[in-house]
This record gives sequence, structure tokens and C-alpha cells, in this order.
Amino acid sequence: MSSLLRGEEMCLAQLFLQSGSAYDCINELGELGLVEFRDLNPSVNAFQRKHVNEIKKCEEMERILGYLLREVKKADISLPERDVNPGAPLPKHVMAIMEQLQRLEVELGEVTRNKEKLQRNLLELTEYTHMLRITRNFVQRTAEREPLQVQYEEFPFLEKDTMMDYSSMQRLGAKLGFISGLIQRTKIEAFERMLWRVCKGYTILSYAEVEEYLDSPDTGEPTKSVVFLISYWGDQIGQKVKKICDCYHCHLYPYPSSNEERNDVVEGLKTRIQDLHTVLYRTEDYLRQVLIKASESVYTWVIQVKKMKAIYYILNLCSFDVTNKCLIAEVWCPVNDIPTLRRALEEGSRKSGATVPSFVNRIPTNDTPPTLIRTNKFTSGFQSIVDAYGVGSYREVNPAPFTIITFPFLFAVMFGDLGHGVIMALFAFWMVLYENNRKLKKTRNEIWNTFFEGRYIILMMGLFSIYTGLIYNDCFSKSLNIFGSGWSVKAMFTAGVWKMEGIHGNNFLTLDPNVTGVFTGPYPLGIDPIWNLASNRLTFLNSYKMKMSVILGIVHMSFGVVLSTYNHMHFRKKYNVYLVFLPELLFLLCLFGYLVFMILYKWLVFSAKDSRQAPSILIHFINMFLMQGDAVQPLYPGQNGLQVFLVVIAVLSVPVLLLGKPLYLYWLHNGRHRLGMYRGYERVRRNSEEELYLLRAHDMEEGSSHSDLSSSGECQTEEFDFADELLHQAIHTIEYCLGCVSNTASYLRLWALSLAHAQLSEVLWAMVMRVGLKMDTTLGVLFLVPVFGLFAVLTVSILLVMEGLSAFLHALRLHWVEFQNKFYSGMGVKFCPFAFSLLPSSAEHEGLL
Repeated sequence: MSSLLRGEEMCLAQLFLQSGSAYDCINELGELGLVEFRDLNPSVNAFQRKHVNEIKKCEEMERILGYLLREVKKADISLPERDVNPGAPLPKHVMAIMEQLQRLEVELGEVTRNKEKLQRNLLELTEYTHMLRITRNFVQRTAEREPLQVQYEEFPFLEKDTMMDYSSMQRLGAKLGFISGLIQRTKIEAFERMLWRVCKGYTILSYAEVEEYLDSPDTGEPTKSVVFLISYWGDQIGQKVKKICDCYHCHLYPYPSSNEERNDVVEGLKTRIQDLHTVLYRTEDYLRQVLIKASESVYTWVIQVKKMKAIYYILNLCSFDVTNKCLIAEVWCPVNDIPTLRRALEEGSRKSGATVPSFVNRIPTNDTPPTLIRTNKFTSGFQSIVDAYGVGSYREVNPAPFTIITFPFLFAVMFGDLGHGVIMALFAFWMVLYENNRKLKKTRNEIWNTFFEGRYIILMMGLFSIYTGLIYNDCFSKSLNIFGSGWSVKAMFTAGVWKMEGIHGNNFLTLDPNVTGVFTGPYPLGIDPIWNLASNRLTFLNSYKMKMSVILGIVHMSFGVVLSTYNHMHFRKKYNVYLVFLPELLFLLCLFGYLVFMILYKWLVFSAKDSRQAPSILIHFINMFLMQGDAVQPLYPGQNGLQVFLVVIAVLSVPVLLLGKPLYLYWLHNGRHRLGMYRGYERVRRNSEEELYLLRAHDMEEGSSHSDLSSSGECQTEEFDFADELLHQAIHTIEYCLGCVSNTASYLRLWALSLAHAQLSEVLWAMVMRVGLKMDTTLGVLFLVPVFGLFAVLTVSILLVMEGLSAFLHALRLHWVEFQNKFYSGMGVKFCPFAFSLLPSSAEHEGLL
């Protein structure tokens, strides 16, 4: 809990790694994920570091592995279970893995190229077969043949016929030529127009569509193709036709000169196609066997290469000592993990067989350490909410432990509905039960991943919504009469206030709580269900929820101000307690805390008998600032004097907040002589800078820095600028004083969204479910099924998803702006440990795993 509240205590350590055992030591540290390495060679280019060649080899292996994974995925071969966690290979085994991967890549590449070549040949032979079959009808003219789809007659003096009269052309001495092939169906119209325009009509184009879908050799997708036959006259026209065919990517095939040649070619094609099918089947079977064998080890190789590359990257961050026999690394490490770090170095030295062990040494530093807050699967979601605002400064109070309660509670105040809370809690509980399901965890849907990672937040929001739904007594806009109402109608008749003849003429009747027996006592849990029938229900709930929002808001903000004292005391800035915390708390409580007091006082003191004489709190609060307390009836005796006193205290706290801290710091730096003093060590004589650094390092471990000031006085080496400090404090004072007003008003969103959610729920019930429930016939029962389905869909989509997201964002704003800015700066740097489990591989980046 202490780690979650303030973060882990960090230290800067220096690792001395023997050259022979450095690889194994860093491998052990990567498995544990304890330390964050610092770059000791910032001025050295990445391509000039020692292990750049090893990193290039790792990148080459990652490229080969990516190729293997793409081929395995293309062949629809499932990878084995990913439960294995192999260690990083030793440097002497790297070349063996490299050769194995290269050999596998060459073999796979040859087989794949052969397969693609066979498929291309098969496609060409299939197209050639279709071309010969279809063009058989384009040449000879018989009475049984059907007319051609398209034909052009360019010689008006020839016989008008649907077929080509080649004997007539030969009698004219024309040199005829034929070009046949296939073209995509989408290009045939443009191809036809281009032939007509370029060849001036000296061509005859005949074409017909192939019934089957043929695979495109470029994309591999099935497409529709068209077989065409072009008859041209003259060699120049033939050259133009061939160029046009090339432009449109036509597949040209030789055209037989006679039927006998055509039949011989067709028979030869059938035999070749059968042989190609056999060879292609065997090639695909062999390729699949190669891929299955590769898939058994590819995941292990990916993990090993990832770890090996990470180790060499870390080795490039280290520097050599003067003898070039020892590597020196600097790391940030939690103080509690120092013994584990030492054991990891000893284990790495033992595995490598080094005669001289590696060791760790803590060093003092003035740098601000990174922030480490340990979380588990329950608290990580709430910590992410805080980190989205900003990573906490080192050792400052972390809002996450309090956010676990306050965030879902404020959400539930705006989302209070028993039915909606049950649905939300059940959905989250289902995700929690199946949180180890790999299909749910590893999806490409970012929206689902967001919901799944925040499953515990949703569960808490659902549970708190059930609680506030019971308090509001609201379940799908209906009230639950569990304990029986505290209001009785019978007493109104017994007392003679209501009479039967008067009831029939009035649409609205008033229950008077002053009549004996009408109000027997408050409802045991939440709001009385009779208010769901009252015509002034909205007025009552408005007043109740508005005052409740103000009370919750001021309590929440006051708690944030109180938490700031933990930061002041921890960082040994006690003067902030007197000069910042007390003025802030007095200003908030003397004004808005007094408003909460008046609300509670009016609730407790005034009953139904004298409620008509109860004064307005809003008028009293306004008159408190105007000093006009005598204008209205006082809420309690001595109210005017107390209000004047509170206003004077609040006004006086503003100049203290504005000038107190700058003046104190100015006096602390310039108003007394402090030679050789540091954190209260006035009587210690410093003879060396080393002793001073050790003392400062001790302070850093305790959570303070050498620049922190305490009430006993400290040494500040930096120059103090009074103008900067005064300007900073003036901005803080203005922001805080105005923020107390605006932030208090901001908490009224609790009332507004709660009211909106209740009204939307009521409208949805009235316009959907009530329509189906009004039908009392047999048909109404059948009609109720689609009505309930529509009601369920609208409830989930509008009230749970849209309204839930709206309430989530408003609760997020209340924590970030109204609560956390009272004590949380969020100016830190997150601790990023070197851990193999946190490093994604290149295959995971590309979505191959």
C-alpha cells in the first residue's frame, strides 16, 4: 500500500560487469525487469557503437522471421501455443541460428518461386485452352453457328454476311494476319474503341466472354476474362495491333492455321495441364511440410532474437573502464530490489563461468529519479486514469488509491440506476471471469481492448451504480417498494382532510405530513417509493441532488487540500503547511464549508411543521458576502456575527497565501547568515565535497532533495529570484481562489447528469415499454416481444453506452481538474524497466503474432 500511495524509493546504482559475463548478466536483468538503464554514450552515433554489427544480424534474422510468419499465415497454418519462454541464445550459437534461418529462407523461396511459376504456366495453358475452344466459332461459317456478338465490316464491296469471307480477301490479294488472346472484361470496351481509332477500320474484332473465373497473375484474385480474335490487313496494321495489346496487358497466344493443328494443340494442352496439376499438388504438399516444420520453431526464434537484440542494445549503452576489461552501466533501481539485483548479477556471472564476479554499487546523485508505482491487475486501470493526467513526481502522493473509491462513486452518483448498474456489473464480471482467455485479450479491435483493460473499473462502476440506484430508489425509472412506504393515505381520510366527494373532482391530492399518521417515518434505504407517483417529484429530487452535489464536491476538494500536507511534510517543506495549506483550507471551509453547514443545519433543524418558515440558504449565502444579514430571517441565533467573522478570516487568508511563502523564502535566503549548513547539520564541519554528496544522497533516499527547505534552514546553492517566486505564488493564489468558486459549481454536474439519466430512462420506458404493456389482448403478448427487444437495444446503446461514457468523462474531469490539482503536480517521469516481457517484437508490430 505504501508503494501505491507514494511510489517506490529509487536509487542510482553503478553496475560493474566483466566483459565475459556482461551478456549473461544483462539477460538475467531482462528476465527480472528490475532496472532502467541510462545511456553513458550520448554523444556516440548509433552506427558507431561497439555492437552495431550484432544488432544488424538480429535485424536480418527478424526480416527472415517476418517472411516465414507471412508465409505461414498465408498457408493458414496455426502456430503452436505461446506458453514457451526461451532464454536468449549464447553468442556462440547465434551463427547457427542465422545459418538455419538463411537456409530455410532459401529453400522456402525456391519452392515458392517454383509454385508460382507452375501456377502461372497452368493459368497460361488454361487460358490457351479457352481461347482455342472459343475462337473455333470465329473462323468457319456454317448454317448451324450462332451469329457473332460483335463484328466490323470494313470492305463495303464484299458480300454482306455475319461471318468473314476470307476467300474474298485473298482474291483481293490482301495479306491477312490473326492475333488472338485474352483481356480483362473491364478493359474490352476501351480496347475496342482504341482499335477502331488507331487502325482506321482495317481490323475485324470478334470476342466472347469466358464462362469461368480465372485467377489474375498479378493479384491472384478471380476475374472475368474475354477471348478475342483480331483479323488485320497488312504488316503495319499488325504492328499497331500488337502494341495496343501490350498497352492493355493482353495475354496473346498463337493462333492455329487449320483445324487439324488446332486439334493437335488442344490434345497436347490437356496432357500438359494434367501433368502440371500433379506437379503443382506435390509442390504445394512439400511447401506445406516445410512451413509446418518452420512453424514449430518460429515463435521460439522470434523470442530469442528479440531478447538477443535487446541485450546488445543495452550493451551499447554501457561504457568501458580504463582497462577495457570491465563494462560500466548506470541504472535506476528500487531500493528494495537491490538484493535481488545482486543475486541476478551473481547468477549471470555463474552461468558465464567468470572468475571475477560482477557487482553493484550505489552512487549519490542530484538527478530526479523516475517514478515507479507497483500495480496489479485490479489497480492498474485506476493508475492509468491518473497517469493520463500526468506521471506523478518522484515520491509525491499518488491519487490512485483514493480514485479506486471516489471515481466509481462519483460516476454512480451521475449514473444511479439499479437495473443499469446490474447490467454493467454483470458485463464486467463476465470479462473478469474470462480475463485469461487469449481470444479476448489479443484482438485487433481497439474499442474492445479499451473495455477489456478497464474491466475492473467497469465492475466497480456497476457495483456503485447498484448502491446509488438503491439510494435513489430507481430501477429502469421505476421505484421498488421493498420495505413499505412511510406515507399513509388512510390517515388523510381518518382526519377528515380528504372526502370521497372531493376526490373525484381533483386530479392532484396533497399529502400533509403534519396530519397525524400520514408520515410514519423515513424509508429505511433511500428515497420513499411514493415520490415516484408524486407530481412534484422532479422539484423534490432537484433540491435533494443539487445540495448533495455541493456537499460531495466540497468534501472531495477539502480532502484534496488535506492530502497536500503529506507532500509538504515528506519533502520537508513545513513552511508550506503554515503559509499554503492553512490559508487554502481556511478560505475553502470558511466560505463553502459554511455553505455545507447551512445545508445540513436546515435539514436537521427544520421539520415539516415549521418548513414554511425555513429561510433560503442561497439568499443567506449571498447576504454573507454583502454583509446584509439583518435583511432576512436568521437561520440560527448569532448567525450574522459568525458570518462576518468567517468572511474576514477568508479575506485575510488571501494575502497570507499570496505573500507568505515568497516573503519567508526571501528572509530565509537573505535575512540570515548560513555558512556550511545543510538540512540542520549546523555543527557538522564539511571538509570535503564527497561528504556533502553522501549526505545529499541519504536525503534523496528519504524522499527529499538537496534543494528542499525545512523550518530549521537549509543550504540553497541556486540563486533565489523573489520576483519569480512572487509571480508564481500570485498565479497560484488567483487560480485557487477563483477555482474554489468554479470548482464548486463544477460539481453541480453530478446533479445535472443524474437528473438527465433519470429523465431519459423515464422517457424510454414511457415511449417504448408502456406502449407494449397497454395492450391487454392476445396480440399484445406477441407485440410485447419486439417491444422488449427494442427497449433492450435502446437501453444498452443510449443509457448504458452513451450515458455511461458521458458520466465517465465527467467523473474523469472532476478528478483531474477539481481534485488532483489541489495536491498532485504530475510532472514526473515514468520508470521504464528493461524487461523482455515489455518489449514487443517486430513480428508483433506488424501484426504477425
